[in-house]
Amino acid sequence: MNNRDTQKWLKELNPQQLKAVTHSDGPTLVIAGAGSGKTKTLAFRVAYLISQGVPPDKILLLTFTRRAAKEMLRRAGAAISSQGSIINQVWGGTFHAIANRLLRLYAQPAGLSPDFTIIDQSDAEDLLQILRHKLGCAAKDKRFPKKSTCLSIYSRRMNSQKPLETVIKKHFPWCEKWIPELKPLFKEYVTYKQKQAILDYDDLLLYWYYLLDNPQVAESVEKRFDHILVDEYQDTNTIQADILSKMRRKKKNIMVVGDDAQSIYSFRYATVRNILDFPKTFPTTEVITLEQNYRSTEMILQSTNRIIAQASERYSKNLFTTRKGGARPQLITCKDETHENEIVTSKILEQYEAGIPLHKQAVLFRASSHSNSLELALMHKEIPFHKHGGLRFLEAAHIKDLVGILRILENHRDEMAWFRVLQLLDGVGPATAAGIFKQVNENPFNPKTLKSIEAPSAIRGDVSRLTTMLCDILTQISMKLSVQIERIITFYKPLLEKNYENSEPRSNDIEHLAHLAKEYTSRRQFLNDLILDPPSSTSDFAGPAKKSDDHLILSTIHSAKGGEWDVVYLIHAADGCLPSDMATGNDAEIEEELRLAYVAMTRAKDFLYITWPLRFYKHHKSLSDHHTYAQRSRFFTDEVCTTFEEIALPESEENTDHIENIQTTDNIGAKLQDLWD
Repeated sequence: MNNRDTQKWLKELNPQQLKAVTHSDGPTLVIAGAGSGKTKTLAFRVAYLISQGVPPDKILLLTFTRRAAKEMLRRAGAAISSQGSIINQVWGGTFHAIANRLLRLYAQPAGLSPDFTIIDQSDAEDLLQILRHKLGCAAKDKRFPKKSTCLSIYSRRMNSQKPLETVIKKHFPWCEKWIPELKPLFKEYVTYKQKQAILDYDDLLLYWYYLLDNPQVAESVEKRFDHILVDEYQDTNTIQADILSKMRRKKKNIMVVGDDAQSIYSFRYATVRNILDFPKTFPTTEVITLEQNYRSTEMILQSTNRIIAQASERYSKNLFTTRKGGARPQLITCKDETHENEIVTSKILEQYEAGIPLHKQAVLFRASSHSNSLELALMHKEIPFHKHGGLRFLEAAHIKDLVGILRILENHRDEMAWFRVLQLLDGVGPATAAGIFKQVNENPFNPKTLKSIEAPSAIRGDVSRLTTMLCDILTQISMKLSVQIERIITFYKPLLEKNYENSEPRSNDIEHLAHLAKEYTSRRQFLNDLILDPPSSTSDFAGPAKKSDDHLILSTIHSAKGGEWDVVYLIHAADGCLPSDMATGNDAEIEEELRLAYVAMTRAKDFLYITWPLRFYKHHKSLSDHHTYAQRSRFFTDEVCTTFEEIALPESEENTDHIENIQTTDNIGAKLQDLWD
């Protein structure tokens, strides 16, 4: 690429973006304010490095979703007019995906089998459940922590690298009495995974972390990458930060991009300390701040700047925009939740009539339950909506069945996958499944072994169909992945109809899976991507929304991060909801709640409405009048409120539900006195 071409696309950047993109060597921290174009900055950084002669396979780009990596690399490719051959050589992906790739290359020094398989969170929980019963934990006099709690404890201990006792005392104090039982449970969990050659999400990072303690491996891995770029650095946990430190012992070319003001994932073990302390980890760090906002109006930014200014420890920045003026954000006091619903629905319809489609409007809230009454109001008004969250695509039972078959093909020692698939067959219970698995495990995993499996006569036909399907795929090495998936589906569909009610929509999901597989040539890569970065729902496969598909967005603030809408409604902005009364135990928790409010507000492009009800009814109003009074969120101080248009209740509504205009007066007091005459 000649210098003239490079200069052309660099002119698209503002001065601070340009400084980050063209930074020379050494550690760099880019503080990217909300809506400041961090994706473009990282993408152009990749393009710039390649244009300066850095081999693309010497660049490591770490993101938190595969889609983010693909989008950045697409933009980088467009900038340097790469048709894919060059840009595809960049190591781009999530921490877990890169860990998986490196561990395949360094399997031997890591003490792993190269054909290891990966289990997702629900499979990890199920495995812990099995081991709980095996060790007799579930038979205790008092209720032992459930499987999801056990996995949360284990995961937090592994990601924080803190002792189990410390983790439990701080985050799970009600489980302290179970520490003597939890230690052997977790040890058995680790031992089992190693025997079966399976890794969970935490293992991917842990093996990567400990692999770098090997001097030869550490040197080899460090030499692989001339430059490391990291997106959303404020969302990294302790072990991820330590991995990066180990990979930059000699070469200091690392650029991390993030915003401490948007660090909101401590429940996923992320720590804001990583971004705040980055200059201490790398003493020669240059800090570059991106302050020009390309999303929100000037009026909205005045409010968001005031909100985040309350943070006690932060990188100072004052977001600005060339989008002057705009409507002032509104802070609306509501009588109760019913009144709040009326206000929000009327605003939604008002904006819709003004030409803003529903899908460009979003209602945000701290907790999923906060939208319950609003959902009823939306249905009553016939306003279609889509709520972010719920069951992820990969967690659906029928999808896990198909993934189980793929896992068997990749790793014959994967006992949990065998158990899941075998028990789909009529008449196969845990004991029979264990017997079949024992035969498979005791013999080399090859088509001949499979066809010689002994099974009770009642299930011999189904077992034969299963082994025939597996053998067909294993023996035809050149079989395309899409054909393999179709072969699996042919075997599976009768089982789907037999094992699940309402099989038609489940069949559609399977077809979506087959469609997704057409993008891959490698079964292993397809399986890894599906588990490490699964689509959130079948809607991820859909194309652009049609006019008739227009729907309002409902979302928790956590799920909304990274999104933007023309109109944002932040509801339940009352103390106890925001900040949550479950997250005010210390200053650090309250600061994170403040950042949540900031993230919600910075999603808005043109209009921002914040509502809070004066009272919450314990039950629906028609059933009970029992209620509690609320206060406006402490984050909306008098100083912050000067940037809002405040809409308060009429004085009469603040004190009573309803006052009839009755002119006559009855002297009830006199009547009460007369009772004692």
